[in-house]
Amino acid sequence: MASDPKGAVLKAGVAKVEITPPLGQRLWGFAARTKPAEGVLDPLWARILVLGAGDQRLALVALDLGRSFGPALLDRLRSSVEKSCGIGYVLVAASHTHSGPVIKDEYPPQETPLWESVALERIAQAIAAAQERAEAARVGVGYGAAYVAHNRRRVNADGSITWFDRNLTRIPTSPVDPTVSVLRVDAIDGRPLAILVNSACHPVILGPDNLQYSADFPAVLTRRVEHELGGEPLCFFLQGAPADLNPYYAATPLAEDAVRWRDWTGERLGHEAVRVAQSIATQAEEASLDFAEDPLTFRMRWKPDDFRAALLRFGEVFFEDFGPTTREELQLPVATVLLNKRIALMSVPGEAFVEFQIDWRARCPVRDAFFLGYANGYYGYFPTIQAAAQGGYGGADATAWVEVGAGERMVDRAVISIYKMLGRLSPVPLETEY
Repeated sequence: MASDPKGAVLKAGVAKVEITPPLGQRLWGFAARTKPAEGVLDPLWARILVLGAGDQRLALVALDLGRSFGPALLDRLRSSVEKSCGIGYVLVAASHTHSGPVIKDEYPPQETPLWESVALERIAQAIAAAQERAEAARVGVGYGAAYVAHNRRRVNADGSITWFDRNLTRIPTSPVDPTVSVLRVDAIDGRPLAILVNSACHPVILGPDNLQYSADFPAVLTRRVEHELGGEPLCFFLQGAPADLNPYYAATPLAEDAVRWRDWTGERLGHEAVRVAQSIATQAEEASLDFAEDPLTFRMRWKPDDFRAALLRFGEVFFEDFGPTTREELQLPVATVLLNKRIALMSVPGEAFVEFQIDWRARCPVRDAFFLGYANGYYGYFPTIQAAAQGGYGGADATAWVEVGAGERMVDRAVISIYKMLGRLSPVPLETEY
């Protein structure tokens, strides 16, 4: 869908709503952690940015969760806000914190957790509020770098892969992507409305011994940005492609000052995001807003019985979280957004290896290109073809259940989509004279 009327003005509105579940929910992300949540280290939020140009409206929802909600709840949210306030598309992306509640794609009838339904209702109301307060806006993009992550897949001399969890001496590894991409949205008078920070690193500094809800280092990052910019803008953390990236101080035991290292990581990223945001000169321009969601069909990489057995090797908890994903074919949504014909976003519904966001930025036909992981669903890991052949965690185990090559196809689709939005790809006549 596209909007490109002459003289269109970009409009933007923001909102924020707490979605922290009640205590007692199982926590996401660590097979070794079997106890439910016992406290709240920092609340979990949904942050909303509504953008509009002409008759087109888009809502971006950034969640302090391990993954986005399941397909049925996302459909309900989109239907609700389209009817209530004319929002044409809702893109929902999660930070991938491992200190949030477990979320599943499907639940038995009448067993959807109450907190999820309540959270979706609050998010719908916040989208309506953001739309209600939308005002004329201008945007700009800037870039920086912060080294807080390492590649957690060590390739040995014999070609085997071993796990590289923590990097306390910060030894350089490859590939990594230290890029900190910042999209600044100002009111037309220059007041900052939103700062979107896009970077790639697993939020897993708090490990399996932590039983408190937390957004992990993104909580510190967003607080730092909002504080340094006078408390006026709302800061969004948009997770990139960190499937093979860990923070230096991953899974630090609480007794070894995990909160301190969480804060160190968030402050380091936040400081760089502030520096970049303050350097951006936003500009008013003729606005356009294009967006699309393309469903791509993939086969399961595993036979159902083999998949169940592989999941059980991780433990009963892991099986309970991912066991229902046994369909032979899967429909994966790939979303693309093009703002003002010069700023592009693509999303994937799961954990993409870092090479994919590097490839996306290199091949996207506009200079400013943001990669959003964990968006509009969750379908496990998307390794590169090379990583799938190498094996190891995320490459050739039950965490990667979609067929090999899925990540490459999703980036290809996003690149094609942006070319189409730019009007640089059109149907070719069946008969062409030469």
